[in-house]
Amino acid sequence: MQAYFSGNIKLLRKRKGRTQDEIATILGMYRSTLSGYENEVAKPSIEVLSAFSDYFNIAIDTLIKVDLSTLPESQISQLERGYDVYFKGSKIRVLASTVGPDNEENIELVPEKAKAGYTSGFSDPEYIKVLPTFRLPFLSKEKKYRSFQITGDSMLPIPDGSYITGEYVQNWKQIKNGKPYIVLTIEDGIVFKIVENHIQDKAALKLISLNPLYEAYEIDISKVKEIWSFVNFISNEIPEANQPKDELVKSMNQLRKEIKAIQTRLDFN
Repeated sequence: MQAYFSGNIKLLRKRKGRTQDEIATILGMYRSTLSGYENEVAKPSIEVLSAFSDYFNIAIDTLIKVDLSTLPESQISQLERGYDVYFKGSKIRVLASTVGPDNEENIELVPEKAKAGYTSGFSDPEYIKVLPTFRLPFLSKEKKYRSFQITGDSMLPIPDGSYITGEYVQNWKQIKNGKPYIVLTIEDGIVFKIVENHIQDKAALKLISLNPLYEAYEIDISKVKEIWSFVNFISNEIPEANQPKDELVKSMNQLRKEIKAIQTRLDFN
């Protein structure tokens, strides 16, 4: 406990850009006392733990039970923004998964009819266990994959009803701008979008559709539960050709004709 607490308060202090003197003044203690906590020389009382918890907005259980230095930036950012699993009375979640008789990872399939249940049961091993499973022999056995059925036309030319296979993203710092991801959110459930990573500056993701008729929007990272990086899709339909440039050219030509016709009428008048 002491090792985690000492390392955690030192890490959090540095992330805030504060010196020991500044934190000690804020918390009403001597700098030497704070130094003692950070160097595992002094043991904190419950009052001291409560003070650090209030200041950093992180639960006491997290400060003493979780080694924050092992967490990805995205998770630490969530904690600092108040999204702490211990404050909410739940446990830190490990990805629920299934394996076959050969003890190798399955690819679980989340069809349209199961998407609503997945939003609430994604962390429940018993729920994940009942999902249909399959294998794709050309995918790495060292990575975790899951397939989701998408609906609608927001990601055209990928057809409605396609099955999107994604690789589980453990470290959200690895999210690359302009790449497609399956994102599980608290409010919108499963969405498949092009993503811009704004975790560092805004603690948010920007979600963009391929279909220009749909506007991009941002979502707070605290509302994100899972992220899967796009690998491939399976569909029984051939994607329609996307020809926005051709359509634009036609529209411009028609507009020129209409303008020319108006000018001709004006000349005769």
